Amino acid sequence: MELHAWSPVALAALIGLLVGSFLNVVIHRLPKMMEQQWDAECAEHQAAKTGTPYEAKAPALTLSRPHSRCPHCSHGVRWFENIPLLSWLFLRARCSSCAQSISIRYPLVEISAAALFAWCIYRWGFTPTGWAWSGFSAALLALAMIDWDTTYLPDDITLPLLWAGLLTAALGWTESTLSDAVWGAAAGYLSLWGVYWAFKLATGKEGMGYGDFKLFAALGAWFGWQALIPIILLSSVIGAIVGIAMKFSSGLREGGYIPFGPFLAGAGFVSMFWGHNAILYSLWSALGL
Repeated sequence: MELHAWSPVALAALIGLLVGSFLNVVIHRLPKMMEQQWDAECAEHQAAKTGTPYEAKAPALTLSRPHSRCPHCSHGVRWFENIPLLSWLFLRARCSSCAQSISIRYPLVEISAAALFAWCIYRWGFTPTGWAWSGFSAALLALAMIDWDTTYLPDDITLPLLWAGLLTAALGWTESTLSDAVWGAAAGYLSLWGVYWAFKLATGKEGMGYGDFKLFAALGAWFGWQALIPIILLSSVIGAIVGIAMKFSSGLREGGYIPFGPFLAGAGFVSMFWGHNAILYSLWSALGL
């Protein structure tokens, strides 16, 4: 490929870095925003029951306010300390004020987003399809990280991802027909919904959250109903392996659970890279079938 042909890929990587920086904010703040909203709703409801006026205890947290600060010393992050990847390297992974370490996860998320954007544009070109899959990748990356940290799969991301899958299918930007996407979304949601209620009726416990239903529905919308079985098989197998490994290493959280969303997201990425048929072939080969 000639040098000029790589220009769209390089531009996509640069945009991916910027998006990755924003995703770090989303991953950190969106769960806190959800919790703040839940607390406010509970307090407002309690105030209404008691007949007392409700007053918010703190300003509402948003993705843009307040400005980013060091979690250790509250030093305000200046613009030149917030350049994706470069600032982390320039600061040598330490706060310029208190010298506390800055997690390597921040540049890793940025690099991952850049690599995903570059791959999507390399694979599908500088086209609506390429950018649609870039957006899909960014949403899936954020969901995987948020769920791993908090066990939340926010509706603010899963539902737009679901609708985007249906719209891209309707516009012909993905390989799925609109019919396949609609059936994929419906079957994805209802299948895990059925598993949830079967498990709850049998054990009295909740085996997963409603966010998992919505994420699986979104994957069905993007890949079509044909991909649902490969995706659920791969995510279940990898999730079981990781869960067993964490159990033996005493890495399980309190309650002995691990979130399922990151494994659904991982299977979604595998399906995007190699297709759902490759997932089945790999699983059958691993089982010697």
